[in-house]
Amino acid sequence: MSGAMVDARKPAAAGVFYPAEREPLAGMVHRLLHAASAAPRAKGVPARVRAIVVPHGIFGAAGSIAAAAWALVAPLAGSGARIERVLVMGPAHHVPFAGVAAPFADSFSTPLGDVVVDRLAIEGVRHYPQVVVNDLPHEQEPSLEAQLPLLQTCVPAASIIPIVMGEVTDAEGAEIVEALWDERTLAVVSTDLSRYFDGATATRLDAATASAIERLDVAPIGEQQACGHTALRALMLVARARHLRAFRLALGHSGSAATDASDTTSVSEAADVVGFGAFAIG
Repeated sequence: MSGAMVDARKPAAAGVFYPAEREPLAGMVHRLLHAASAAPRAKGVPARVRAIVVPHGIFGAAGSIAAAAWALVAPLAGSGARIERVLVMGPAHHVPFAGVAAPFADSFSTPLGDVVVDRLAIEGVRHYPQVVVNDLPHEQEPSLEAQLPLLQTCVPAASIIPIVMGEVTDAEGAEIVEALWDERTLAVVSTDLSRYFDGATATRLDAATASAIERLDVAPIGEQQACGHTALRALMLVARARHLRAFRLALGHSGSAATDASDTTSVSEAADVVGFGAFAIG
């Protein structure tokens, strides 16, 4: 949703994670989504996707993998599924804190325009002791922002509930996901997978993480497996309680091209790579 807002959170990742100018960014997003839409659909993925797990690496490295999930969301924008808002969750990379941080900002800006924050939803969870309303964890955090150009293109009328997760227990994180993830809401966890291993090690670690996500088994998911492990575990716990299923869409890393769910042959020996994965829950 575009339009001038009074208190907008300014872009911090533009020009680094994605193009800083509107037309180049729009063109890149459309190319990524077009390529993802043309690829075969992963077996078993339901027509209605309730949540996605996507990477937040720079678009040149992670964009095609993130688009594999967002391309499943785009057809729902004008359907009876009625995605009215998106619960976007990610880790705190720059500001350590205890709890779950929502912003005071009324909107988040990107070169494609402003995305309105659902302030009523945030007010509805402020009574939880783990919830803090603080713009500081959001100011320089790229994990949520990296999803916004894709979100603006796929569900342009949706508002967002931006949540940065700090130090919280599984129960505390799941409590907030449970409260905010309703039938009108798409849940999005923005997380990279393994970080700074060689390509072969990253491929092995990320395959094991992907299998755990498919099983909705939180036990193997920790900081080594995903930078956004707190939000990921919270989403998985709620999805499991709701008897939903998780599906692997794509895996890859910053030293290799993406591979689809059935291709495990692309292994790079590059050092210090970042793992990327896309998953759908429905």
